[in-house]
Amino acid sequence: MSISVHMNDKEEDRFPGKHINELPDELFEKVGEDSKQDNEEISRPSKSYWQDAWGRFRKDRLAMIGLCFVLIMAVFAIFGPMFSQYTYDGQDLNNGNQPPSSEHWFGTDKFGRDIFVRTLYGARISLLIGFVAAAINMVIGVIYGGLSGYFGGRVDMILMRIVDIMIGVPDLLYIILVMMFLGNSIQSILIALCLTSWIGTARIVRSQVVTLKHQEYALAARSIGSSNLRILFKHLIPNSIGPIIVTVTFLVPSAIFSEAFLSFLGIGIQVPIASWGTLVNDAIPTIFTQPYQMLFPALAISLTMFSLNFIGDGLRDALDPRLKK
Repeated sequence: MSISVHMNDKEEDRFPGKHINELPDELFEKVGEDSKQDNEEISRPSKSYWQDAWGRFRKDRLAMIGLCFVLIMAVFAIFGPMFSQYTYDGQDLNNGNQPPSSEHWFGTDKFGRDIFVRTLYGARISLLIGFVAAAINMVIGVIYGGLSGYFGGRVDMILMRIVDIMIGVPDLLYIILVMMFLGNSIQSILIALCLTSWIGTARIVRSQVVTLKHQEYALAARSIGSSNLRILFKHLIPNSIGPIIVTVTFLVPSAIFSEAFLSFLGIGIQVPIASWGTLVNDAIPTIFTQPYQMLFPALAISLTMFSLNFIGDGLRDALDPRLKK
């Protein structure tokens, strides 16, 4: 291969006696099938948003420990009582207030009921209330906050003033009133917990929608004739899913603690149904003589709360690209 080079008079003066009409082939790199450039591959494959978020979440040790603990607790709560010879309400007055042993791992209460089985059954009730209440609050908060943020104007003003009024009244007052009218049951606790807990989710969703509704993809969807609800629930809400998931994750421990607190006060789950709050309440008279009766359910509440908060912190860091390290 050769390339002709045209030289003007000035260039010929600079190279006297040399008439360079072509350059050697060694100065050029061949481009073809044997070229190294054609054999180069992308060393780092592209990742989706969720793959990248999961990769960052896995690097958070506390979040992974919390996730493993919650999963193990859920599995034991669902299947653990099935493999035990004891039931959560089975009484054996001859074995009351027995310390932990190989027969009764967590000991027994004053009625001879196995505390280990009652703790697992209490985990079933508490986790059920926590996750169901969080799911209901997410649905209400997303719809309420999405409509308020998207339509704005008078609609936003009216909806947000309702929220301001509800925030002004303590949550405990709502809960106590609902429990007084509906009685002590799981359904009434869920209604009481869902009465005001959605407000935080609604405010976060509203702020996200207000920001995103002026983005190009939302304007493009509106220009092609998409309806308001389609734009809201197909374009805006999915792009706000990160903060929504983080908020809902923190609602789960809040609901679990609220249920345990209500049961501890005696206005929540009632005996013989076991929840972590009722177990702690039943152990108060024997806190100095048989402290193990309060230790295990209180430890279950604490570890679950810590684990869920670790998961929430990990999701917050993983789903926010600005916090990427």
